[in-house]
Amino acid sequence: QLQLVESGGGLVQPGGSLRLSCAASGFTFSYYAIGWFRQAPGKEREGVSCISSSSTSTKYSDSVKGRFTISRDNAKNTVYLQMNSLKPEDTAIYYCAADRTDYYSSRCVWDGMDYWGKGTLVTVSS
Repeated sequence: QLQLVESGGGLVQPGGSLRLSCAASGFTFSYYAIGWFRQAPGKEREGVSCISSSSTSTKYSDSVKGRFTISRDNAKNTVYLQMNSLKPEDTAIYYCAADRTDYYSSRCVWDGMDYWGKGTLVTVSS
């Protein structure tokens, strides 16, 4: 069964850190780019970061650049999002999604995703 499962969310104080994980199963992970998205209450979903299947390309939104780092471990079928210097405006449900590309592709986009996880809640508050 094809699945993307996010974990690692929680409550953290401003300035703190969290590491989100996206664990994939049921498909050939190394052929997929993975994106992280978030949706805050009352706002539209936005792309946060993505990483290509080859790990050669990454992308970050302006709002998280320099604070978040995306990485992947194809041996573990997992993508990570390290989030540092968290701000209250980072509060949202974070989703990961998979985009079918090719093996060792540099493609990294935030549209046309094929599979989605159910999300993990990140709350940044004192």
